[in-house]
Amino acid sequence: MKYKIYIVEDDSSISNLLKEYINKYGFDGRIADSFEDIMIEFNEYNPNLVLLDVNLPKFDGFYWCRKIRQQSKIPIIFISARDSGMDQVMALESGADDYITKPFYYDVAIAKIKSQIRRAFGDYAAKGEERTVEIEGLKFYPERSEIKFKGELLIITKREGILLECLIEKYPKVISRDLLLEKIWDDLEFVEENTLSVNISRVRKRLQVLGIDNGIETIRGTGYRLNKTW
Repeated sequence: MKYKIYIVEDDSSISNLLKEYINKYGFDGRIADSFEDIMIEFNEYNPNLVLLDVNLPKFDGFYWCRKIRQQSKIPIIFISARDSGMDQVMALESGADDYITKPFYYDVAIAKIKSQIRRAFGDYAAKGEERTVEIEGLKFYPERSEIKFKGELLIITKREGILLECLIEKYPKVISRDLLLEKIWDDLEFVEENTLSVNISRVRKRLQVLGIDNGIETIRGTGYRLNKTW
């Protein structure tokens, strides 16, 4: 299978070089033709991975990342000259899987593309029977990033899923903030202080949509634990 890589980058020199490298390594690269509505071309091309810049005409990359995540779980890698920790936080919280700062080595970009493709579709992808994490009717499907409760199904982001899985598996234990941060973030040096709180809040809201109120309990000064209110 020839995996398709969608390049959403308005700097033609960068996008053309990326496409050249991507095709050289056996992928099918396509550069965005129009930045008015990325989703039209996204749905037409149906890529396996997206390379996404932050600074784009009309809407920024964070916006398009969230739009893609509403309908797809394919890998998304940001490539941007914006190197602040907050920009990386915003990218990952919008649903991205990785973040590359410009200027970058093209071989590094290819290595990261290969890694995400392996994880999503290849050697590291789930095979055989699907794994399920469950507690009394609340089910989480890690390979699909979906949660199910009383017949209702909801897609969540990768980091929301990591947190929910950890909370379910450790129930009724309290999980420290540090441990949860390590689960969702590889490099703690660049993490904003409220990153975990924001993500926990989002998981709470997801559970609320399914009819579970106050689904996560905050243990002041310690961390969080699942609050089984159903």
